[in-house]
Amino acid sequence: MSVTTVPLRPVSKGGLWLMWIGLIALLAAGAAFAFTGTPKIGFETVKAGTGPSPTATDVVLVKYEGKLDNGTVFDANEQTPMQVSQVVPGFSEALTRMQKGGKYKISIPPSLGYGARAVGPIPANSTLHFTVELLDFRSEAEVRAMQQMMQQQQMMQQGAPGGAPGAPGAPAPAPRQ
Repeated sequence: MSVTTVPLRPVSKGGLWLMWIGLIALLAAGAAFAFTGTPKIGFETVKAGTGPSPTATDVVLVKYEGKLDNGTVFDANEQTPMQVSQVVPGFSEALTRMQKGGKYKISIPPSLGYGARAVGPIPANSTLHFTVELLDFRSEAEVRAMQQMMQQQQMMQQGAPGGAPGAPGAPAPAPRQ
């Protein structure tokens, strides 16, 4: 097997600098495109909260009001639980940046909201504006455990086997002979 060698001319120092400058310019242009091309939510802290922030698997308890660009309120609730991962992407992202007891103003662009589809009173391609107060949050496991405990208490109150005699669903006392 024969190998043919081709002599390479050395690269001048000026050419090497040009290559590095070009590479840096290319990386900067790519970063600028990624930064400006990615939709972002508007996030303003009205009142700072304390402690950790919820994760995507947590269930939050929030007070909120949602408005459209023209000021029309499309939804509001004084106290509602919601799973962070089960809401529109922009709202989910905002929830993971909040802290318990905090109050926030967020703006969600259409691409991180409902996009090109109309949902109820929300027209297609709407920017959503929310005022949100994070009242509390729990992990999904904690919520499940609380639900099971409540179900057990309800069963006991309804007279599940072993409950108080005479309670609905409890075994009837044996007739006397």
